[in-house]
Amino acid sequence: MEKFSGISRRVLLRGSVAAAVAANGLALARPVLAQTGFALPKIAGTDVLKNARDENYWNQIASLFKLSPDFINLENGFYGVLSKPVLADYQQHIARLNETSSYFLRQQYAQEATRIRAQIAEVAGVDVSEIVLTRNATEALQNLIVNYNKLKPGDTVLYADLDYDSAQENIEYLRETRGINTVKITIPEPATYESIIETYERAFAEHPRIKLVLLTHIGHRTSLAIPVTEIAEFAKQKDIDVLVDAAHSWGHLDFKVPDLKADFGAFNLHKWIGAPLGVGFIYIRKEKLAAINPHLVNREKAATDISSRVHTGTTATANVLTVPAALDFHRQLGAANKEARLRYLRDYWVTRVRKEIPNIQILTPDDPRLYGAITSLRIKGKTSKADNQLLAQKLREQHNIFTVARGGAASGDSVRITPAIFTRTSDLDKLVAALKTVAQS
Repeated sequence: MEKFSGISRRVLLRGSVAAAVAANGLALARPVLAQTGFALPKIAGTDVLKNARDENYWNQIASLFKLSPDFINLENGFYGVLSKPVLADYQQHIARLNETSSYFLRQQYAQEATRIRAQIAEVAGVDVSEIVLTRNATEALQNLIVNYNKLKPGDTVLYADLDYDSAQENIEYLRETRGINTVKITIPEPATYESIIETYERAFAEHPRIKLVLLTHIGHRTSLAIPVTEIAEFAKQKDIDVLVDAAHSWGHLDFKVPDLKADFGAFNLHKWIGAPLGVGFIYIRKEKLAAINPHLVNREKAATDISSRVHTGTTATANVLTVPAALDFHRQLGAANKEARLRYLRDYWVTRVRKEIPNIQILTPDDPRLYGAITSLRIKGKTSKADNQLLAQKLREQHNIFTVARGGAASGDSVRITPAIFTRTSDLDKLVAALKTVAQS
């Protein structure tokens, strides 16, 4: 140790102890938040619907986030604000990396990253050999789509109008470079549970050479949550591989990855899990690993190692090291409590808008199987990009409410409203009041 006298023994020891504790699955995550000096309040009972309405508890949770006083943030779908304890842990990792520099990266990081992968896998309900870290779900989707090797000229890949823009472009790239066919379907609007399933079943029947289907669990456009599991099970009967974009759903809805019945998946940790910006992962079901080629510059790793499917280069290391703290925060809240609260916040304002503002069109259905926290809206008849950018602008400039306009749906553009676990019902009261004003202007 003396030869590294310029490196604090405390910092190196902290890394060594953390690595040793990490050997027991989530053990590394569980003491992390306590070390930051913060403690999460305890929820009163086990009834998640009752818990969702406990404003005293959720106000205590909200106090664990430092938010700008300049606006109400209802655009929490881009990425999540770090809670104070997770932020404190992140700052410790920044300081640690700044002090230990390349010594840590070359001597210790690989082991810690492997253990963090194991913690993610445990929360996700999969084997660690089935996941590999990426910078985001977009990178994961790109690697999965472009490196999918089970397509021959004339085969078909299916996707929908509500899928993510770059994922659609990746699929069209396959058409341009491999001589395959692509089919883009339109999700019905207003959507129902049955009509969504029927739309996919009809597409599977009409295009018998479909080999791969992309399913977006929660869409970033109209915020629709589609019945992925049911569609995937039907796809399996047709021998169709299933790729799920779960960028918006993991940590938002309460599920384990195998529940989706997918072969491949793209996930974010910086949206609803609450890790720092720039961390995601790929899921490849063990039996399907060979269907995804190794990354073109990752040939030094064995083809049987899922790590060969990604080559990121130098990563934002502190962001990865903070994942255990984010998982700890998520686990202490409880996935079921978290989902119930997010649904409650959505229902709190949507119910009032449907009743009190007839000029506002809510795009996301009220079937609880088809939504989470996020809901999209527009002023009736105002479907253009300019219309909805103006609506978001009015909410921001006239009412200090930050939202985002989204396009790409067949029915036209909309504005996306996304509360988070720190959102207070008083914030949503202000949203309803603002919508009453802008709907009349």
